[in-house]
Amino acid sequence: MKTKMYSLLVLFIFCGSFARANNDSIKLSEELMQALYMNYIDSIEQTFNYQKEGTVSLKNIATINIPKGFKYLDGEGSDVVLTDIWGNPPREDKSLGMLMPEDATVMSDSAFFINISFTSDGYVDDADAKKIDYDDMLSDMQKDSREINEARVEMGYETVNLVGWAAPPYYDLANKKLHWAKELKFGDAETNTLNYNIRILGRKGYLQLNAISDIGALPNVNANIQPILSSVNFNPGSQYADFNPDIDKVAAYGIGGLIAGKVLLKAGILAKLGLLLAKFWKVIAIAVVAFGAGVRRFFSGKSA
Repeated sequence: MKTKMYSLLVLFIFCGSFARANNDSIKLSEELMQALYMNYIDSIEQTFNYQKEGTVSLKNIATINIPKGFKYLDGEGSDVVLTDIWGNPPREDKSLGMLMPEDATVMSDSAFFINISFTSDGYVDDADAKKIDYDDMLSDMQKDSREINEARVEMGYETVNLVGWAAPPYYDLANKKLHWAKELKFGDAETNTLNYNIRILGRKGYLQLNAISDIGALPNVNANIQPILSSVNFNPGSQYADFNPDIDKVAAYGIGGLIAGKVLLKAGILAKLGLLLAKFWKVIAIAVVAFGAGVRRFFSGKSA
């Protein structure tokens, strides 16, 4: 799977070098560049096996019933999308899969993608849920994001600024499901990014569902959030109510820590903060139009 994608990247680089070397006499037509781009998209899609209906087991501790209008990509394919295609740093918590609209590709601009993972930090005590001032929390998170940007720049990645809540945090006490959305600005990007976060609490940790898209997808995400929330649940024995204080670990943070990510920040685990890099397909689109610049940016980021 990776070999085919890297081969296509090499093709882009070769064509770019050839075009620059012969700038005065040879110019690739827009039609050819578009054809190369579409061929790249098609080749990626052909490597993935999507499941469009039915039930999926997540690590034998949870189950997802694929919502109507969505399709599921397994964990292996999702890790390829996150790291090799969108250019994110490798994550400590491997993907358990990804949900996306059934008519979308991993390169779709207007679609949103929901990455699923599990964090085994222990039982998250939700006693603080009713005491949190989310306006104060936002101010603290914006300060934290500025500090994180210093580390990101040193690693060779662009900055990520937290603009504000795209949807304020909401905790469903009965079903132990938390969700909120952040509006992020990556570097000098003209369009801001939506990072919609869902946390489903369980006995030994929590499921993370992160929706990734441009901010314009927020109305679509809001329209589908309830079916998505209902579709994923822990299995009996792994549910929040199954917690046994005599043998089970308790997480070092509560609901506030889940949203703000302060404990994770102190631990130095930047990838768990949900501050994802810009999707790599945008870099590819730039490379098709202006060969070389975007590709160099990709490889410099990966080496960093």
